[in-house]
Parts: sequence; structure tokens; C-alpha cells
Amino acid sequence: MSETEDEVPESPPEATDATVDAVLAAVEAGDHDALVAVLEPLHPADIADILEQISRPERRALVTLWGGELDGAVLSELEEGVRDEIVAELPDDVLSQAVQELETDDVVYLAEDMEAPQQERILRALDDADRVAVERSLQYGEDSAGRLMQREVVVAPEHWAVGNAIDFLRREEWLPESFYDLIVVSPQMHPMGTVSLGRLMRSARKTPLRELMDEDFRAFRVDQSQEDVAYAFNKYHLISAPVVDADGRLAGVITIDDAMEALEEETEEDLRRLGGVGDEELSDGVAEIARRRFLWLTVNLLTAILAAGVIGLFSDTIRSFVALAALMPIVASMGGNAGTQTLTVAVRALATRSLSASNLGRFIGREGLVGLINGVGFAALLGVLAGLYFRDARLGMVIGTAVTGNMVVAGFAGVLIPLGLEKLKVDPALASGTFVTTITDVFGFFAFLGLAGLMLGR
Repeated sequence: MSETEDEVPESPPEATDATVDAVLAAVEAGDHDALVAVLEPLHPADIADILEQISRPERRALVTLWGGELDGAVLSELEEGVRDEIVAELPDDVLSQAVQELETDDVVYLAEDMEAPQQERILRALDDADRVAVERSLQYGEDSAGRLMQREVVVAPEHWAVGNAIDFLRREEWLPESFYDLIVVSPQMHPMGTVSLGRLMRSARKTPLRELMDEDFRAFRVDQSQEDVAYAFNKYHLISAPVVDADGRLAGVITIDDAMEALEEETEEDLRRLGGVGDEELSDGVAEIARRRFLWLTVNLLTAILAAGVIGLFSDTIRSFVALAALMPIVASMGGNAGTQTLTVAVRALATRSLSASNLGRFIGREGLVGLINGVGFAALLGVLAGLYFRDARLGMVIGTAVTGNMVVAGFAGVLIPLGLEKLKVDPALASGTFVTTITDVFGFFAFLGLAGLMLGR
């Protein structure tokens, strides 16, 4: 084997700390050529990462120095706050050039959350055909398939043969940058089947597309949620899928990259809501972050007051047995942690639709039994430790019984609360954590202090 055949192609460069330093050095020196030399080999996603990592004044200086060479794909990779900030700084001619490089789905993603004046700037930068396509997509509901799809669709009439399709693909210049299937349509623009590019290219020119097309394809309605789209792409291993309007006519196509981005958005949204931080981004300002977190912490304060009220009911018991004050956090913590574990599994099962009526009873029973087994195990451990440390076997029995009961309750609450919220059309990831923690705290304190009052006396 020759030396040339042994060579492995180099991977494209990635953004590192050294890259960021080089970019900032070029910006500080006002060296346009040096800046372009650093940024040009990078993927748009890496450039977006750099823009998100540096400060606002540094971003402004970088974009100004970069000027008309700004890649429109970078804008579609940025998080919302940074993207809006940069778009506001761009001159109209630079914005127009950047936006015209994008496909319609990327322009929709770029413009959908902007204020009306900025959105109008984006639309003005497009040619008439693209502007109409983007405006139509923006009319569909947020997080719908209509918003997610791209309107550049490669279609072929049902009477074509392979040769007609290949000649068409070679002749047309408007074709999208990435596509995977040819969609065969009726004269009324109803999708009839799909032909993969691989199958198209290995078939004889005279072969009718009707003989090659896959009629068992999956299509989405424009009003279906992007969550449904992402779930179907992931479950059925789709690469692309047509989108149809209310009359069944082809409206656009969704590709794997957009579907996986939607899946990632849904997953991130659930994780953030479980943590009570909403749509917070790393580049958000202090005041904005504080305001969002304050509202959620206020809800948690109210639930803490409820738990404190339960403790207040047993103030005489606590005064008589000071050791109870030291052990109360253990009861609440064990229940809260157990509830969070079950809640995480339940929310994930609901998101992936693996939890259904057929296995719901088994899942609830399993989590309750897990809570009981772990509760008994920790009850024995804590009961022995508390009894020996405080030299009171009754105290060990109290905390052991309370922990067991609280962990069983946590197991049931971690499943039933997200299920109940979903039935009420509320995102289970949004408020389940607060409710589960409240239930385990209130039940844990009530059970522990109530048993202490009964078994230890006042």
C-alpha cells in the first residue's frame, strides 16, 4: 500500500480555548484578514459557540470586523438571545446576504421568535418567492410541523421514469443543499410515494418511478406538534418525511437534522423545567435570570411554608424530644430523593410514550414496591443508628417506620403526579418536582412527628 493510501484525511478544526484567544486577538488588533483566517475553516456551529462564549462588546466588535463575510448558517446555530442581539447590529446589506444563503426552514427558525420590526427586516432581505414561503410557515402554530418543515421540496410527477428524474436533478439550480428522497406526487400534488436517491441512481433510466417508489411512507400534517414529529423520526428511523396540508396536498418536507434538533429541544426543555430554570441560556443577563428564578422560587417558598405549618402542629412534641429536630431532615430528604428518582423515570417514560394503559398498573406497582424495599432497608439502618446514638429504641422504630412510609408514598407520587398533570394538559416536567417534594415533605414530617407523639409520649 502506498504512502498516499495510508494517509488519513484530517478532520475539520474545532473551536478550542486557543481558537477563542486567536479570535479575540484579531478583533483587538482590528485585523480582518487574521479573523477570517481563524473563522473560515470552522463549522458554523463552532463559530456560534465562540460568539456565545465571549462578552457582548466583544461580539459587537467581532461582527463589525467580520462584516459581509458573515455566514448566514452561523445565525441559525445561535441561541435566541445572542442571535437577536447580533441581528440587531447587522447592517441591512450584510443581513440580506446572510439570510439569502439559508433554506426556508432555517429562516423560519431565525425569525419566528423575533419582535415584529426585526422579523420584518429578515423578511425584507428575502426574494419574493422565499418571503412568501417563510410568511406561510410563520402562520402555522409554534412548535408545529408546519414551522419545522422546509418548503424546498424535490418532487416528480407519477408518469416520470428514472431518466426524467435524473435529468431534472442535474438541470435545476434551486435544489436544496441536502435532500434524501424524491417525492412522487399526483397532479393534485398529493404525495403518492417516495424514491430514495440511492435507489434512483442504481436503477435503469427507463424504469418508471411508480415501480421504485415506496408507498408505505409516513407523512405529517402541518398542525402536528414537533414533539410528534421527533418521536416518529426516532422510533421509525426516518431520514425525511413529507408534510401535507388540511387537503392532503404536499406543503413541505422535514429532514432528519430538523427532527433531531426538535427532539433535542424537547429534551432540554424537560430538563430545564424539572430544574425550574425555564428557557434560561448561558448568555442571559443577571436581571433576566434572577427574575425567572425568583418566580419559581416563590412557588417553592409557598410549599415550604406548608411543610413548616405541619411541623408547627407538633411543636410540643419537638420541645419534649429535641432529637426529633435533628432527625426530621433525614426523613424529608430520603422521601424527596426517592420521589425525584421515580419522577425522572416517569417523565421520561411519558416523553418517549413508553408508558401506556397496558403497562401503567405494572409500572405503578413496581415503583411502590421499590419504595417499600428501599424503605425497609434504610429503616433498618437508620433505626439502628438512631436507637444507638440517642439510646432510645423507640426513636429508632419511629424514624424507621416514617422513612419506610415516606419512600412508599414517594414512589406512588413520583408516578401519579406527572400522570395527573398530563391528563390536565400540563407539561409533567413543569410542576411535578414541586408537587412531589411537597407531598414527601408534608407526609414525612406528619408521619415522623405524629408517630413520635404516639410512641414517645409528650
